[in-house]
Amino acid sequence: MFELTVEMAAVLFSVAILAGFIDSIAGGGGLLTIPALLWAGLPPAAALGTNKLQSCGGSFFASWYFIRKGMVDVRKIKLSLACAFVGASLGTIGVQMIDASVLETLLPFLILAIGGYFLFSKKISENDRHQVITPTVFAFTAALGIGFYDGFFGPGTGSFLALAFVSLAGFGLAKATAHAKLLNFATNVASLIFFAIGGQVVLVLGLIMLVGQAIGATLGSRLVVTKGVSIIKPLVVFMSLVMSIKLLFSQYF
Repeated sequence: MFELTVEMAAVLFSVAILAGFIDSIAGGGGLLTIPALLWAGLPPAAALGTNKLQSCGGSFFASWYFIRKGMVDVRKIKLSLACAFVGASLGTIGVQMIDASVLETLLPFLILAIGGYFLFSKKISENDRHQVITPTVFAFTAALGIGFYDGFFGPGTGSFLALAFVSLAGFGLAKATAHAKLLNFATNVASLIFFAIGGQVVLVLGLIMLVGQAIGATLGSRLVVTKGVSIIKPLVVFMSLVMSIKLLFSQYF
């Protein structure tokens, strides 16, 4: 039976601050929060559901900061937000019916490939480039597909979204990170709704960690605005490597 103590709440609050900071820049904060929630004694489903609640705090405050700084025009990505929300809803439903073992096997290598792209690609810069597909096509392909993935499985969603904005929408890296965070907020909300319906959210703990996420996300978002590529690129590469190693380790050891 899970019992929340003051000491445990303090530890998880601190973990959430660090996770929110990392998430706002490169994604991958779930590598910290989900194991921490499992360590605290939550069943796996409740850990995932509670993680989505606290993640909503980080993604919301990071998104709000980017909007206030003029890095995101919500009106221009309304369709992508809607498609990401729908995709995540379908993914959260689908994960209950579809075998995810194939995805688990491929995912470490996909995330490692993302890290390699960010490390070696000459397209990674602060400047916008020519877009490959229209915003409408982006919404119904990248936003919908990655949204489904986040609801279905989740690790590395922020990196996948940032990569899509850089490679397909032609965004500079800081701008791509800002837009990725807003879409990630939409996918988090969608998944949270379905976890909450299933009774898999520990509300008090989730809200405590949400505050920590908000603090970390605000600090990280400021670095995105002021440092840009110099902070985002190395952290994305590092987190991609860490996520790949962790996923491979959990499969084979």
